[in-house]
Amino acid sequence: MDNQIFYRRRLPHYQPPGATLFVTFRLAGSIPQAVIQQLLEESKAKEAEIIKQCEQSARREAVNAARKMLFAKWDKVLDSGQQSPHWLADPAIANLVCEAMHYLHQRKYDLEAYCVMPNHVHLVFTPLLNGDDYYSLASILKSLKGFTARKANEILGREGEFWQPESYDHVVRDEQEFERIINYVLSNPERAGLPPEYVYRRIL
Repeated sequence: MDNQIFYRRRLPHYQPPGATLFVTFRLAGSIPQAVIQQLLEESKAKEAEIIKQCEQSARREAVNAARKMLFAKWDKVLDSGQQSPHWLADPAIANLVCEAMHYLHQRKYDLEAYCVMPNHVHLVFTPLLNGDDYYSLASILKSLKGFTARKANEILGREGEFWQPESYDHVVRDEQEFERIINYVLSNPERAGLPPEYVYRRIL
């Protein structure tokens, strides 16, 4: 997994026990296929460069830096909203997603922060124990995305795919990175020129 710079479908996710996760998921069709292909090609080229040039000991940090750079480009495309559905700009849909994220708090995870944008969601959470193991990222997203997709399609009077199957996820490594990610999530509307209507941070 150290060599996985950009998300690729059907690969396993890295989820250390008790780790806090930063996840971004988006509406179906929210990024044009040509842009996705361009980002994937850039990812593969960067990965090959890292493997060729970096020593094993330095590879992890190089991969982390590359992932952050590529994610920033990906998120910028989402914020621009070109050729994208904006179903999450509907207050009924945005509130539905917010309520669903809060519903899972202290059921499957501790909810740390989120931001609902017109075509994507940033979510930070820490999975809870489920018996002898932690709730998996896959099971949490299945619950959250499955429920909200059905309800949102009912509200919109439509059928078909609501969320894109792919998502971005990142393990938060330390307190410094946690604060940096939280600030990134909460400031997303401002960066995109939008009011901060659907943002949340847990206050301990």
